[in-house]
Amino acid sequence: MTTRAVIKGVGHYLPDRIVPNSEFAATLDTSDAWIRSRSGIERRHFAAKGQGTSDLASRAATAALQDAGLTANDLDTIIVATSTPDLTFPSVATMVQGSIGMTRGFGFDIQAVCAGFVFALCNANALIASGQAKRIMVIGAETFSQLMDWTDRATCVLFGDGAGALILEAEHGNGDNSDRGILATDLNSDGRYRDILYVDGGVSNQTVGHLRMEGKEVFRHAVEKLSSTAQRSMESAGITNSDVDWIVPHQANIRIIQGIARKMGVPLDQVIITVQDHGNTSAASIPLAMSVGKKSGKIKTGDLIVTEAIGGGLAWGSVVLRW
Repeated sequence: MTTRAVIKGVGHYLPDRIVPNSEFAATLDTSDAWIRSRSGIERRHFAAKGQGTSDLASRAATAALQDAGLTANDLDTIIVATSTPDLTFPSVATMVQGSIGMTRGFGFDIQAVCAGFVFALCNANALIASGQAKRIMVIGAETFSQLMDWTDRATCVLFGDGAGALILEAEHGNGDNSDRGILATDLNSDGRYRDILYVDGGVSNQTVGHLRMEGKEVFRHAVEKLSSTAQRSMESAGITNSDVDWIVPHQANIRIIQGIARKMGVPLDQVIITVQDHGNTSAASIPLAMSVGKKSGKIKTGDLIVTEAIGGGLAWGSVVLRW
């Protein structure tokens, strides 16, 4: 028998404020048509003043618990993937732990930018496979609106705020790709490319900083690296493109999503796409898309899913799982 990390619940939260593309045209040399044509984004959500990442994460956590029919103290662990914590410390995970009333177990954060949720899933899978935890909440949550340079039309129109949460539970499987749960993972990073996507601030210089990105270079790396990591995970799981029911990609840019689908040979109607409604929510984008996909009736129990993401670092990776 093999211990698998099986999905038991999913949920998400989006702040109330919806920001359409037209809102940027008042202060920038841009338009709805320009933004849509280059990114596929039509609108995004921004957190309210004083609304921190931990608040968004806590609301997504509550939604996932409700979906799973569980209480906070049924969890052993909370892992939060974020690059926009409320405070330098404590971790967002422990703040969520306190907020939802979880009085046992442990929590910690992971920072791998847009790839953070994939890295968090891999860590949760390892904890479950090793027997150190039986039930884990994995959350991706971001308030990237706090990192934007509002004079840079190339970046500030791309990002949004939100949170998504997934609950994983240990179950016994047969050890083959018919099992439910996480079947294969692949993680990568390469610090040589840190200057093409970064924030120019931090604790050491006592500034928050702004997001800086070389869009063409990021795009070039994204399509190649994401399709390659997905292929490695599928090979590890013993599956082919034709076995895949859904790709749930990081929702950064519609052109990247389309490029990955083409390289993987998967029709676009088998790709969960939410970038038009949420923008790039970094580590939150994959669990948000999973939650929307399930609620819309697309993702069903037994579906074979490939998910992948790339973020600053560069850091990238993929997971193959059966829902």
